[in-house]
Amino acid sequence: MRFRPSQGLNPNPHKHDREALEARAEVVGDASAQDKVYDRGRHANEIERAENLAAGLPAEGTPAVEQTKAEVEQGGFREPNLETPAEVHEEKPYEPVTIQQKPQGIVETIKAAASNVIKKVQRLIRPIKKSHKEVIINAESLETRVAVLEEGKLEEFTIERTTEERLVGSIFKGKVRNLEDGLKAAFVDIGFEKNAFLHYWDIVPSNFDSGVEVVERETKKRDKPRITQKDIPRLYPPGSDIIVQVTKGPIGTKGPRVTTNLVLPGRYLVLLPNSDQSGISRKIENQQERQRLKKILRTLNIPDGMGVIIRTVGEGQQLRYFVRDLALLIEEWNLIQDRIKNQPSATCVFQEPDLIERTVRDFLTEDVERIVVDNPKAYDRMREMISKISRRSASKVKLYGDSQAVFDRFNISKQLENAFSRQVHLKSGGYIVVDETEALVAIDVNTGRHKGGKDQETAILKVNIEAADEISRQLRLRNMGGLIVLDFIDMKSRRDQQSVYQRMKDGLRRDKAKTHILPISQLGLMEMTRQRHSESVHAAVYEECPYCKGRGKVKSALTMSVEIQRKLSEILKRRSRDESDFQLRIVVHPSVLERLRNEDEKHLIEMEKRYFGKLSFRAEPSLHAELFKIVNVANGEELT
Repeated sequence: MRFRPSQGLNPNPHKHDREALEARAEVVGDASAQDKVYDRGRHANEIERAENLAAGLPAEGTPAVEQTKAEVEQGGFREPNLETPAEVHEEKPYEPVTIQQKPQGIVETIKAAASNVIKKVQRLIRPIKKSHKEVIINAESLETRVAVLEEGKLEEFTIERTTEERLVGSIFKGKVRNLEDGLKAAFVDIGFEKNAFLHYWDIVPSNFDSGVEVVERETKKRDKPRITQKDIPRLYPPGSDIIVQVTKGPIGTKGPRVTTNLVLPGRYLVLLPNSDQSGISRKIENQQERQRLKKILRTLNIPDGMGVIIRTVGEGQQLRYFVRDLALLIEEWNLIQDRIKNQPSATCVFQEPDLIERTVRDFLTEDVERIVVDNPKAYDRMREMISKISRRSASKVKLYGDSQAVFDRFNISKQLENAFSRQVHLKSGGYIVVDETEALVAIDVNTGRHKGGKDQETAILKVNIEAADEISRQLRLRNMGGLIVLDFIDMKSRRDQQSVYQRMKDGLRRDKAKTHILPISQLGLMEMTRQRHSESVHAAVYEECPYCKGRGKVKSALTMSVEIQRKLSEILKRRSRDESDFQLRIVVHPSVLERLRNEDEKHLIEMEKRYFGKLSFRAEPSLHAELFKIVNVANGEELT
């Protein structure tokens, strides 16, 4: 078991990394389901304190429940098992699953045949290494699931219940109910039981997030006075209408959190209706490509008072795609403005698109080979949406009509079952253990049956490198967020530690959620934060066990026997000795009764003799294993 001093190993610790503190503040709550545009970390602590006070909670939030120290069967440094050889499996090249397409007429059949011939000729002339990336969609009446496969391996997974309202990202015409100058917040009625929380910092125009580079455009500067916090009571008095967008759904006693800095995400662009700033995603790293996209952005005909941001998927795209996307976004905004004029207050004027539409918007990139969907209505809808963006890409959508479930056919169900178990095995023979707690996510790496051979350090590094890749994948699949602590196998070499750290950073680059990671500490732990877009898949799919209350364990039969005997002893001691016949009936779970009748029978007989009482036991299968009843036989009174 490791000893972890409260002040660390360094008696004179350096100042905390500012970025790390900001990242920690960002992951405390859920974030919007769209790309991060505005900088919300600058005033995160002040807004969080005000939101907690408004909800009747302590300023610092709900205190963490103090947990008892769990017994550790094996602690300290884990020696790899060098005697058991690792299993070696020869991997075969991935072959995409063949789907039988129904004939769609003579013209379509001829077009498809001609397209296949052209592709074959192109491969002969210029052979290219092709990666098989597919999006598989299972659309049902109550649930929609989307899986992204690369070479047949599950890399991303999203689930959405059709019965749940898509609140985050939706735009409302709200009505200001009251202003709290002490909290620097307004409470806005958007049609829900609890008023939405709008902090003054979310009303004042915000600067771009650090992940967006500002691009200057030649536009007419509007003589619009800059809004400050002092102006808010005058501009938005109680009873006035205000247009807001939900950034975080209601949690516990807190209502939804909203902002006036609206964003409308499209396929390649994000439209900013209330900001004249424009920018480009910093995730596009190629400088020549960035310069090309900046020229495109400056040529776009953006309405006065609005701005746009080029998304990461815009990399490599031609001007016509941005023009088309901008036209669609402006058309959508005009429809929203019409609803704002005609609809009453406290109503929704724009609802965040469902998972099908978001899949088209966010996942349909050039490297996607095909999109397979098993629902005819969803298939027609997707082809119609994609045709508006790129008619050539519409042919990528395939309808799956076989009797076997689509997730079973593509081996996704089995991968999901393995991926969401507590213990995830690695190819090398090692494994990782994932535990989601109230305060943080803990991930432990173990060597398992990996054979180290003579060079033990190399073997440990190999397991840690493989674990880093799998952890990056697991974070995306499970959508885990908040504070995450990674316990890799101890490495003596600083170079090896740096290699694992760099591998984790490389693995997190493809993550859409914002992450912040620190190098391996002196205690051998790697700490990171991940700002999840919505609740984790674990929270969406599972609910707390009503039997064990989420602990995963119940009291043993021995523990229950001790508690029953303790209670019996208390009752028997308390009674008057002049009572001649004192009988007690004890109702217990069958597993506890088995213990009482066998191992503990002599103790119960001794208790009867000592206190001059008579005890009888009865099994009740429907009774909880941790409950029991003690009844006075004479009057039927329950004594527990």
